[in-house]
Amino acid sequence: MIASRIARTTLPLALLLTATVALAEEARKVKEVTFDDIKLELKKGDPYEPSLLTDDVKNLDGKPIRIRGYILPSFQQSGIKQFILVRDNMECCFGPGALLHDCIVVEMIPPATADFTVRPVSVEGRFSIEELKGPDGNYLAIYHLDGKQVK
Repeated sequence: MIASRIARTTLPLALLLTATVALAEEARKVKEVTFDDIKLELKKGDPYEPSLLTDDVKNLDGKPIRIRGYILPSFQQSGIKQFILVRDNMECCFGPGALLHDCIVVEMIPPATADFTVRPVSVEGRFSIEELKGPDGNYLAIYHLDGKQVK
């Protein structure tokens, strides 16, 4: 009788522990993402509205991802703590008329830093939806990444 009570108590606890460990492992997995995965139904000149965010993009919020792109050039060449990651290096994606889903503000988590290169890089970190507006109230960026590493 005591053994059956223990079994009835232990089995649900074991299942709960297994499910909890599986969820924790899933949360730690880094998801490979492309700029196409975070693309919105937005054309140049269209105003951004938070309602344009897709469920797929919302589901990435707070999750660890890895994404490839280009570091937008700045004056700093090494030890970069913050930069803009853009879809491609053919056009500047950060400025008037740019598509907001083609750039991500990356802030490296200390002590991690990045070095500028003209080649594509892979950035890993926690993705979030963070609207950044300029002094005129226009959106400059909507995506943010707490960067762990740049390769």
